[in-house]
Amino acid sequence: MRAKRIFYDKAVLPDGAIVEMTIWQLPKLSSERPHGLKYSLFYGRDGVRMVGYDNERGKGDHKHIGELETPYKFESAEKLVADFLADVERATNEHDS
Repeated sequence: MRAKRIFYDKAVLPDGAIVEMTIWQLPKLSSERPHGLKYSLFYGRDGVRMVGYDNERGKGDHKHIGELETPYKFESAEKLVADFLADVERATNEHDS
């Protein structure tokens, strides 16, 4: 069995920024992804990532805010999306200030 995409959403905001979220259900759990999900959440503009959440192999769950990469404590897919969107909101407010 292959990974199955269980969530996808993409929006282009009025200022040209892109918000794109993809979550896949993996066929089996692993020590690297004990929640059984692979995800990539992106917010950026003009080819520059301003906020990103992902769990690529070798790095585990983490997020990017600007140039800063920090671990992310995964609790649920719903909380992941909510946390990401909250960081997008903060980044948008900072950009508009």
